[in-house]
Amino acid sequence: MKKPSELNLPNSITLLRIAALPLCAYFLFKNGGHDSTWRIVAWWLFFIVGMTDFVDGKLARSRGSVTEFGKLLDPIADKALVGTAMIGLSLLGDMPWWITVVILAREIGITIVRLVVISGGVIAANRGGKIKTMVTSFGVGFYVLPLKESLFIYRDIFMYVGVVITLLTGASYLFALRKR
Repeated sequence: MKKPSELNLPNSITLLRIAALPLCAYFLFKNGGHDSTWRIVAWWLFFIVGMTDFVDGKLARSRGSVTEFGKLLDPIADKALVGTAMIGLSLLGDMPWWITVVILAREIGITIVRLVVISGGVIAANRGGKIKTMVTSFGVGFYVLPLKESLFIYRDIFMYVGVVITLLTGASYLFALRKR
């Protein structure tokens, strides 16, 4: 069977996801970062960019174009998307810095570990990692949206669950790596 090209449609979509992040940040900070209209625009753009994660993965699997480059790049693009929003929200004072630091430290740490062990083959994201990405993405999305203050408790609980899943999956990943 012929090896799929590294620069295929799914990987190109992933690269476009990364390239769109400055635009996402721009809309998040537009008019001082607390303009409800621009926050909704930013949410939609983050949402659309985030949905490309499902599109590129589905395309790669259905076309038999899963590549080592794509398995490495896709989770990096996910982390960059969530990281862009979290850092922006923390800079705006809307998300506590401790959440941003805990989640991004785990994400950067796991990414470094992936790069170190790449000679043994890329370790693809597992189900727990995908759930973590989904929960933290939704949690961050609730912070981007201009919610009424009465809904902050639900937004915060969602994000705290995301933090717990992030820590658990990080530990699980490191444990699985030791068995390799």
